[in-house]
Amino acid sequence: MNQSAVAIIRAYYDAFNRQDMDTFLSLLSDEVVHDINQGQRESGKAAFAEFMAKMNRHYREQLLDLEIMANEAGTRAAAEFVVLGEYLKTDDGLPAAAGQTYRLPAGAFFELAGGKVTRVTNYYNLEDWIAQVSA
Repeated sequence: MNQSAVAIIRAYYDAFNRQDMDTFLSLLSDEVVHDINQGQRESGKAAFAEFMAKMNRHYREQLLDLEIMANEAGTRAAAEFVVLGEYLKTDDGLPAAAGQTYRLPAGAFFELAGGKVTRVTNYYNLEDWIAQVSA
């Protein structure tokens, strides 16, 4: 396993958990591709920054039980984790927010080049999340 790739992904999630968006975004290439769970593909660091600003307005999340794997070349990585969250503000097309908490298994796949993340593809079970915040 490529330890440099693992370190980049660990730094990415550590910055996420600290809500350090400057560091978080600095780990992305300017042309980063973001595959949104059950959504569209967006390109570019500016689009990713807008997505994260929206997410941070609607949700407060911490990632636990992080496991990171990388290929020998350091060009691909994967992470599995648990999302502990609080639904702060109603997001378009989703149930009404009232501070509900949730615990959700999730994962992500990455491509890396030049010490930066060039693609992020996130996966989680949206139906499970909806059931948790609707209960």
